[in-house]
Amino acid sequence: MYQFDMCKGCESGRPDIAVRRHLEAPNRETGTVRRMARRGGVLELAVLGLLHEAPMHGYELRKRLNARFGWGRALSYGSLYPCLKSLLARDCVREDSPADGDDRTTAGTAARRRARIVYRLTPAGEQRLTELLAEGGPSAWDDDNFGVRFAFFARTDAAVRLRILEGRRRRLEERLDRTRAQLHRTQERLDTYAVELQRHGVESVEREVHWLSDLIASERVGRPAVTDRAAPGYYPTEEHRTEEHRTEDHHIQVHRTQEHRPDRGEGS
Repeated sequence: MYQFDMCKGCESGRPDIAVRRHLEAPNRETGTVRRMARRGGVLELAVLGLLHEAPMHGYELRKRLNARFGWGRALSYGSLYPCLKSLLARDCVREDSPADGDDRTTAGTAARRRARIVYRLTPAGEQRLTELLAEGGPSAWDDDNFGVRFAFFARTDAAVRLRILEGRRRRLEERLDRTRAQLHRTQERLDTYAVELQRHGVESVEREVHWLSDLIASERVGRPAVTDRAAPGYYPTEEHRTEEHRTEDHHIQVHRTQEHRPDRGEGS
């Protein structure tokens, strides 16, 4: 959902690359997590946020990270444990090991002892989590980070939440403008199905923009931002629609009216 940018292929003059990039986007978890591991920030935030909810073993922590953020097999222990090691070195996390009386000398028992280590947040870790949640700059609304930031909005200051939501919406609106322009220039070189694939990508981002607009409107009037309506793909009913939604709909309709949908049926 946060990897879509069709322009990257179109700018090279190879619209087929744009289509391939879009098809591959949902399967980029490995690259995403490697980038996170290099930067450290978003994985660190995810780990601290989950440990704030409850202490847990490394296995359980990885399981919950995958379930919460959809990283799947991409988040290996080779990514997670270096992050935990860094947090331990900075006293943000501590290890609770089995009692000394349970210690054994066999390799199998040592492995079981490691598996039973529980990671807990320390006061320094609480402070670090607070600092990370207070950050609301451009990195907070990019494709790799936004989902993690949004997952911890309940612990994020309202002003920071609004700044991130507005920044994310601006980022997607800029992406839509670029993508529509590229689609208009390249669709003559694509067959009907390739065009529809690109159009599907555009419409997916449009739905996220609608969702963000609804969240922003709720934040501005002080209502809880997360409701049963606040999900990607949500389109507000007339009673819930704001002037912001109606203006946004008008711009989208103008773009769609101006787009040329070539007829590539028989004889084309």
